[in-house]
Amino acid sequence: MTYCVGMSLNKGLVFMSDTRTNAGIDNISVFKKMVTWETPGERVITLMTAGNLATTQATVSILEERTKAPEDREPSIMEAPSMFQIARIAGRVLREVIQTNSRSGEEASSTFNATMILGGQIKGSAPRLFLIYPEGNFIEAGTDTPFFQIGETKYGKPILVRAYDPDMAFEDAIKLLMVSFDSTVKANLSVGLPLDVQVYDTDSFKIGTSQRIEADDAYFASISNGWGEALKNAFNSLPDFEFDD
Repeated sequence: MTYCVGMSLNKGLVFMSDTRTNAGIDNISVFKKMVTWETPGERVITLMTAGNLATTQATVSILEERTKAPEDREPSIMEAPSMFQIARIAGRVLREVIQTNSRSGEEASSTFNATMILGGQIKGSAPRLFLIYPEGNFIEAGTDTPFFQIGETKYGKPILVRAYDPDMAFEDAIKLLMVSFDSTVKANLSVGLPLDVQVYDTDSFKIGTSQRIEADDAYFASISNGWGEALKNAFNSLPDFEFDD
């Protein structure tokens, strides 16, 4: 299992993903689930993945190869004219990888399923954010749906729904995402640190701040402890329940 969030703000895009993958409680590994391609001054593309690790790695590898080998550049996400077309390319590759594995491996295709969050900007258009399904189709973020989650989504969603503000600064967005991830980590052992975080500033056409938050990160610990105390204080401040006589 995993947890990834892509968020659209008026300032740009924010991405955060965990790095835990496991095949049981005694087989836990760390894998990077966020990859970014960049042509400075022209385009930045970020992809986050959740689901079957072999499926997601194969999908990313195919997209990566098409950006390098001249004979395999059709179609390439680095030459596509729009983020919409890049979402179509990524969705098609994901669907083909799943179908190929399903025919040659186990009968249940859901075993090989994966979902992806794709975001970025190409010069001449606004930043865009997409959620790509295993079937290869996708939806785009908008005013009513300004963020996407993949993986273990249910524990971290309530705080995002309540506190998201499109005008918030990148620093506040990352703080909000840390609370969301902390709630998920505490509720599900299959999600864990380190976390990868990256921001993209609208019209910068270059990768923004990108860093890894390790398990011993002091700021994350302060957010986790502070949020726990804040919840307790908020709960204690609520009116007491009284039984009917």
